[in-house]
Amino acid sequence: MSIPTIEFYWDSASPYTYLAATQIEALAARHGARVVWKPFLLGKAFEATGNRMPAAVPAKGRYLYKDVALWAQHYGVPFKFPKVFPVASLASLRIACALAEADVGRWALAVMQAYWSQDQDIGQPEVLKAVAGSLGWDGEALLAQAQTQPVKDRLKANTDEAVRRGVFGAPSFFVGDTLFWGNDRLELLEGVLSGRLAA
Repeated sequence: MSIPTIEFYWDSASPYTYLAATQIEALAARHGARVVWKPFLLGKAFEATGNRMPAAVPAKGRYLYKDVALWAQHYGVPFKFPKVFPVASLASLRIACALAEADVGRWALAVMQAYWSQDQDIGQPEVLKAVAGSLGWDGEALLAQAQTQPVKDRLKANTDEAVRRGVFGAPSFFVGDTLFWGNDRLELLEGVLSGRLAA
């Protein structure tokens, strides 16, 4: 029997993506599934679909600050709204595209923890190098690799693929062809994996 797969489209600039990232591997493990972490450019998906980030709408922005903090309490994970928001996430996503698939989840979680719980500006190369170093990797080499054309092309391909499949925000997950959008859809995703819900 094939192992169920959760495709996770993520951008480190999204607070709800950080929240979901703290939960997704444990959720997958409960159902014998594997997670494929797919970095993509959320801003480009917004442009392609006519969507925009919640913080761009004043009322939604005010709500978001409280909502994200409540979700962090609910999950029991650290959270601190960063001083630099929104952040330039491009380099962090390109680094993800430079890594072996098995390492992408570790990087994603580490870089989002640096930003969303430690208030580090992940748009700065020195911060990214430090995060890479904390994982035992050569940050200087990864930053250099992130500037190569194949890596840039990979991120663009992921973004184009996401838009083609109907992604309009982050986090977005696929189980087969079924899209789940948002941290608060993890319960529905789990219901489908368990067979309790029919997608």
